[in-house]
Amino acid sequence: MGLLQERYKNYREPQKFMQMGVYPYFRAITSKQGTEVEMEGHRVLMFGSNAYTGLTGDERIIRKAKEALDKYGSGCAGSRFLNGTLDLHVELEKEIANFIHKEDCLCFSTGFSVNQGVLAMVVGKGDYIICDDRDHASIVDGRRLSFARQLHYKHNDMGDLERVLQSLPEEGIKLIVVDGVFSMEGDLANLPEIIRLKKKYNCAVMVDEAHGIGVFGEQGRGVCDHFGLTDEVDLIMGTFSKSLASIGGFIASDKDTINYLKHTCRTYIFSASNTPAATAAALEALHIIQQEPERIERLWKVTNYALKRFREEGFEIGETESPIIPLYVRDIDKTFLVTKLAFDAGVFINPVIPPACAPQDTLVRFALMATHTEEQVERGVLALKKIFKEQGIIKE
Repeated sequence: MGLLQERYKNYREPQKFMQMGVYPYFRAITSKQGTEVEMEGHRVLMFGSNAYTGLTGDERIIRKAKEALDKYGSGCAGSRFLNGTLDLHVELEKEIANFIHKEDCLCFSTGFSVNQGVLAMVVGKGDYIICDDRDHASIVDGRRLSFARQLHYKHNDMGDLERVLQSLPEEGIKLIVVDGVFSMEGDLANLPEIIRLKKKYNCAVMVDEAHGIGVFGEQGRGVCDHFGLTDEVDLIMGTFSKSLASIGGFIASDKDTINYLKHTCRTYIFSASNTPAATAAALEALHIIQQEPERIERLWKVTNYALKRFREEGFEIGETESPIIPLYVRDIDKTFLVTKLAFDAGVFINPVIPPACAPQDTLVRFALMATHTEEQVERGVLALKKIFKEQGIIKE
């Protein structure tokens, strides 16, 4: 056995939970994504999905993906930079730029690679990146690749953000990077105050709209639009793997910044371009959310119902303002146990443990889609209430 294998032979943390019978990861789904799915031989309510618009099984999107597969084949066999650009990619970028109300846009193969690549290139030596403590892992990894000085502030603490900004010199680019919707806790960035501080300290701002697109703002344009601050935000990032029912991501900004990134961003230049089917699916989903505002209205109706019911039943749900509802457990072992008991009861939820949260903040994540019904939510709430009471998480 070599040194590499020797190092990892004692990594057995997952096996510990397997032996306890509560290991929750890599379960195989054997049906389309939807509000109910087939998994491990039985049907469960799906409250672990990021498909907020409920479009992953939409026949119109599937048809467009099939048509693209027939026309262009299964892949592009190269990067966008060289032989991998289709007219379909160009069309999607133009439509996203128009939708987001930015001058230009670049589409990437994954959302993760957007943050990883853009942050590595858009700021450099002599510049500063300032991040919220709870920013997504892709932002964390992207800033690590940058030569800019890295700083952070306490989650949504605008006083702490100002403290950081006050310590920085006037010269040098200062980029504040923040999730629009925080993906585990469901709360929103305090974007109005961030923009006030941007102007006061001559900063730039980048907002990750992965969980905001298709949920907030006019026609689902995101949190920046929700606050009426799109023009004040310098870079807007988003993904296709959630509300847009596909895979991939984008960065939208002014033409000069996009021109620079198009010719320097390594995760764009050196990655194979997104598949024709995935690109066509995202494009059709973008059309649908603009044509069907009632879809987002349904999402908010069922979200507000769920928020009300969880609060009524005594769950601790924090400061969420979105279809992401954290149900705090505050114990790692119990978080896994609750997830297993919920699955046995026909409810799929996601456990959230470190490093996705602090050890004292473990939770299960309950997420809504526009296609969920109030009856399905009620079944989920009552099943989880029984489990949380039995485990002493909710007190009488």
